[in-house]
Amino acid sequence: MNRDATRDATPRSDVISSHAVVGAPCWVSLTARDQQAAEDFYRAVLGWRFREASLMDRFRIAYADGVPVAGIAAVASMWQMAVAWTPYFAVDSADEAVARAQERGGTTAVGPIGFPPGRAAVLADRDGAVFGIWEGRLVAGWETWRRAAPAFLRLHTRNAFDAAMFYGEVLEWATSEPGRIEVHYDGDEVVLRSDGDVVARIHSGAVEAAPDPTVRPHWQVHFAVDDVDACVRAALAHGGTVQEGASSREAVLRDPDGAQFTVASRKEQ
Repeated sequence: MNRDATRDATPRSDVISSHAVVGAPCWVSLTARDQQAAEDFYRAVLGWRFREASLMDRFRIAYADGVPVAGIAAVASMWQMAVAWTPYFAVDSADEAVARAQERGGTTAVGPIGFPPGRAAVLADRDGAVFGIWEGRLVAGWETWRRAAPAFLRLHTRNAFDAAMFYGEVLEWATSEPGRIEVHYDGDEVVLRSDGDVVARIHSGAVEAAPDPTVRPHWQVHFAVDDVDACVRAALAHGGTVQEGASSREAVLRDPDGAQFTVASRKEQ
């Protein structure tokens, strides 16, 4: 990724603006009902520690070994949203990105909403996969998050190439501007790179009307861990569930409220 990204106009040297990394995945966040219950589960399963954030009262940032990993926002009831993990992408203008998504058949669930450091919106693409956009300052320590790559994204969708066109136009991928996301086609999947690093993959084959939500179009958040088996045991011991097909390399888990995520061996990343 672009290590020389322009810093936001602020005296803090550890803060970067979304304008410097437009189109790139910039964060992942859990929309939860009960903040404490969510923190207890993810602390037990992933070993995270939590700190308050300036974004809003109901928001906490999770850290692993001092590296910011993800956010947890207890706003599911307030915003009438499902409990779920959502990836966020950096944009120049939240309002313009929302307009581009709607023009191309996407829908808006929340926002754009203004927060002290920027503006956010939660959208769904035209196949129903939910994602977020963020305009403004990124979380302190974001460069460390990007280098450590503790979270990886996969879009499971009906048609990977059609989805790449939608997101490319909404998030301004593959443009002539420096530092933008590069879109590569690898067989039947789309690979997204930023400054040479793979940051996400898009797969075909999801079924829009499938009764099983894991088969419908969705963004899946993967967390890199040292011991997948230990995460599985901890999830089961703390009220979570494990999807069939778990292995020592990768397992799909659900927290007690139903939010789905994947733990993957760091050795396989």
